[in-house]
Amino acid sequence: MIDKVVADVDEALADIHDGATIMIGGFGRAGQPVDLIDGLIRHGAKNLTIVSNNAGNGDVGLAALLAARRVRKMICSFPRQNDSWVFDGLYRAGEIELELVPQGNLVERIRAAGAGIPAFYSPTGVGTQLYEGAEVREFGGREYVLVEALGADFALIQGLRADRLGNVVYRKTARNFGPPMATAARTTIVQVDEVVPVGALDPEAIPTPGIFVDRVVPVGWRPWLPNGEFVGGLVDVNGEPVDEGIDPHEGHTKHTEGLPSGVEGTR
Repeated sequence: MIDKVVADVDEALADIHDGATIMIGGFGRAGQPVDLIDGLIRHGAKNLTIVSNNAGNGDVGLAALLAARRVRKMICSFPRQNDSWVFDGLYRAGEIELELVPQGNLVERIRAAGAGIPAFYSPTGVGTQLYEGAEVREFGGREYVLVEALGADFALIQGLRADRLGNVVYRKTARNFGPPMATAARTTIVQVDEVVPVGALDPEAIPTPGIFVDRVVPVGWRPWLPNGEFVGGLVDVNGEPVDEGIDPHEGHTKHTEGLPSGVEGTR
């Protein structure tokens, strides 16, 4: 009987090795697999190459992994914003390498790897320093740069629900990079809030079929998302509650250890 559910996060991450290339899902904090990242910090693997849209927010999740000095190189499209002080400090100190990739090219590089396509031509970045020296061809009177696919040893993804076969569904924007990353890694590990019986998920609404998933880790419902229903709450960039009465749309900020943590919003 196929059963991809593992007992806990630490067991799921046990074979991650030093120097591994790891894809981490998420668009900022949305869909970031924080439980798996915390487990990776406990695990101790180092000299990692991380592929993600962002380079960490605040002091938690991916930012905490960076702060632990476990990452050698970031491959991402949006490394700096007002709450990315961990990456910013490491980069300015020369302690981390950055490969900057336009967002469309990043997701297509990942998708191409999952589809077995070694490279593709893209109009994005032609003539810029990002692709200096790369092959350029003209199609239909427009120049395109040759961009290589991007695979990984592991993918760490956050889902909402999964079954024991590894079929995964996501919650709204938490879906983002999860589906293409699941196809592009040799080993895909997914944390979910709930494991449901086989047949409970609508087969027409499964973005990540079980064939692309190796391990499923149930981590339980988040306090603001019981049974998958959003119950709200104002939070800062680290997900910590803020005082009621703050309007996130007016640009109020909260401080974490003396550093501005960005505009508050809802979980």
